[in-house]
Amino acid sequence: MATITAPLGQGSTVAGKQFRVSDFLRWTIDHKIIGIQYIATSLFFFFVGGFLALIIRAELWTPAVDLLPSGTAYNTVLTMHGSAMLFLFMIPIWAGFGNYLIPLQLGAKDMAFPWLNAFAFWLIPPAGILMMMGWFVGAPEAGWTAYPPLSVAYSLDGQTLWIVALHILGISSILGAINFIVTIRNMRPEGMGWFQMPLFCWATLATSIIVLMATPFLAGALTLLLLDRVANTSFFNPANGGDILLWQNIFWFYSHPAVYIMVLPGMGVLSEVLSIHSRKPIFGYRMVALSSMAIALVGFTVWAHHMFTSITPQLRIPFMITSMIIAVPTGIKIFSWLGTIWMGKIRYTTAMLFSLGFLSMFVIGGISGVMLASIPVDIHVHDTYFVVAHFHFVLFGGAVFAVFSGLYHWWPKMFGRMLNERLGAIHFWMTYVGFLTTFMPMHWAGARGMPRRVAEYAFEFQTVNQIISFGGFLLGTSTLFFIANALWTFYNGKVAGPNPWRALTLEWATTSPPPSHNFDGMPIPFSDPYGYGTEEATAYIEAIESHYAPQLPKSSNATTMAESNA
Repeated sequence: MATITAPLGQGSTVAGKQFRVSDFLRWTIDHKIIGIQYIATSLFFFFVGGFLALIIRAELWTPAVDLLPSGTAYNTVLTMHGSAMLFLFMIPIWAGFGNYLIPLQLGAKDMAFPWLNAFAFWLIPPAGILMMMGWFVGAPEAGWTAYPPLSVAYSLDGQTLWIVALHILGISSILGAINFIVTIRNMRPEGMGWFQMPLFCWATLATSIIVLMATPFLAGALTLLLLDRVANTSFFNPANGGDILLWQNIFWFYSHPAVYIMVLPGMGVLSEVLSIHSRKPIFGYRMVALSSMAIALVGFTVWAHHMFTSITPQLRIPFMITSMIIAVPTGIKIFSWLGTIWMGKIRYTTAMLFSLGFLSMFVIGGISGVMLASIPVDIHVHDTYFVVAHFHFVLFGGAVFAVFSGLYHWWPKMFGRMLNERLGAIHFWMTYVGFLTTFMPMHWAGARGMPRRVAEYAFEFQTVNQIISFGGFLLGTSTLFFIANALWTFYNGKVAGPNPWRALTLEWATTSPPPSHNFDGMPIPFSDPYGYGTEEATAYIEAIESHYAPQLPKSSNATTMAESNA
């Protein structure tokens, strides 16, 4: 039977230490603080991007431009919304989860390169500030895709700041990816082979490979775009021998794999949460792990399906085929998750609700994705709200739901206190209903020709846009319950024990929150991180519980593992 060797840091407390705000405003090489810095910074830009989204929906309440001063102002709001959500929220927040969890799940003291880890984070705040400074010099208005000639000839100086900001964010992503790959490759403990790793580690590894391979292409394209703007070169100017489609090819060669950068870690979260909260082993563990690597590989062969209306017809068929093939490894994960929860002892915690929400939304997004991979359908709905609906079902219905699932799941480990489940349930259901009300009708509007990225539209689409806007306001309001929950928890939340979910992965084999050195000695991993339902697993969990029992707080607001299991 597997046992734990000295997992508890001497002098630390199960009740969780008190964090000071100053801990997160300074340079540190503690991967846990860096992870929370990433998450907090990303959530800030999530709220900024969400506020801009509400402005968009308020403008679209009527067919005319009546809230913003002009269509140009609408374009800038739309551009900054997409840029903040994708580049300043979705990509960095998974680096935050990875920074916090990967060393703990591997039983390591820290990341492989702690100083580099801190440096990668501290590139993000100045990049975000630089991007937002564009408002003061003429915000970019070419969309988050920055297609020339809009991004060269028709955008103000804020577009240049946007390019520089993305350069800095790309450097941060590359440094983080190197760190994750080396940490996962070299710092696994004895007894943890490749196929004993938690699936979140597999997802982070696949994501890091994509980042390392794809981001330099974006950096090259951004350099050419910057030179066209400031040095009067003509890389993207056909009048002087440039190729306007060159940007689209390079940009999408990065940006379609970037979708998996934003989604794959969320899939890792789902594998953790669904197994733990249904008390079932992962169905087809090896296939789930290898499907992440398959997505990382095949994801580089599908970029041109974003260009069906601009590439030569002979190239459409190969990219249609690869775009449909990419659904296979994703489908493997879907069926694995369904097999995992089938006949399980499901506990409908908030983390579980958000994971199930991810599962339902991502299936819808996947179905519409296969539809868009079909050339006739894609050409018909290209640049309509159907594409907006698909994109958000994948990235909000998928990735953002997974972010909230991960926050509710690992919040006790990060801060030593349980988020309130009642507020969490309200947050989930408002998010779920608000999301469906916002983005499901967009399929109907797009199929009937409602164009995206426009402030003025035909009167026949006013009713559907008002329904969409109402859903958007409901979705925005739902985040207030998460903020209230987080603030309330800091002062009144139930104290979490080391392992409130009775999990088998190593991050739960130390205090909540962990001490600065994570573990005393080298913790011994359980042979199967998802092997629930066996006597050995029960004994392993009880060994953790008995180890901490003398230090569990006596007060009635302490949440023990026994209470959680009940």
